[in-house]
Amino acid sequence: MSMTSTAPSRREAQSSALKPRVLIVEDETALVELLRYNLEQAGFRVSIATDGEEALALVQEDTPDLILLDWMLPLMSGIEVCRQVRRQTASANVPIIMLTARGEEGDRVRGLDAGADDYVAKPFSPTELVARIRAVLRRIRPALAEEALSYADIVMDLVAHRVTRDGKPVHLGPTEFRLLRHFMEHPGRVFSREQLLDSVWGKDVYVEARTVDVHIRRLRIALNGPDQTDLIRTVRAAGYALDAQG
Repeated sequence: MSMTSTAPSRREAQSSALKPRVLIVEDETALVELLRYNLEQAGFRVSIATDGEEALALVQEDTPDLILLDWMLPLMSGIEVCRQVRRQTASANVPIIMLTARGEEGDRVRGLDAGADDYVAKPFSPTELVARIRAVLRRIRPALAEEALSYADIVMDLVAHRVTRDGKPVHLGPTEFRLLRHFMEHPGRVFSREQLLDSVWGKDVYVEARTVDVHIRRLRIALNGPDQTDLIRTVRAAGYALDAQG
């Protein structure tokens, strides 16, 4: 008798890990489910927080690609959540779209002054909201809309799956390619081993944290010639970053 596994394959998990992740911060259950459905249909990964304190904890644990933030929340207002996200180094540049029933110009100004990148008044069209999310991501993180990434003297062609450094080809295995892509989409940002495992290997793939060190070493060997600067910075007790200034 043959049995079919319902668990996601490693390839499926890795493909999912490359999708932008949106953190929805909203306490209305029906609206959360509507947003989750439409965002997942549009190709995003989704995390949920139902109050401000939970949102800040999730942002600190695993920084999302974008935050969809309700103004009126239990325990802490969306405005205060926005301010605190902007004060944290790891999340200071994460795009934030505020959702609120407040449509007055003064409220929009308060939201934008607190650090929001865009402002959507309820009720709204889910299709328009998805379009606004894509527009903000393209503006804040152009890498999500590009067919090639570049950093320092490294160029990554996402269509042809080729990497060059200083014009010379760099030969990478599939895991090293995904690892470099993740770094190039977030240059300068430090990622812990656990964050890299979730983002590059996928949350449903069980791999030891030290596996990251092995692939970082392989990536360094592939990228660095005898006279080239090591662009992968090791941050003691924190993780790794792609950093030309390191």
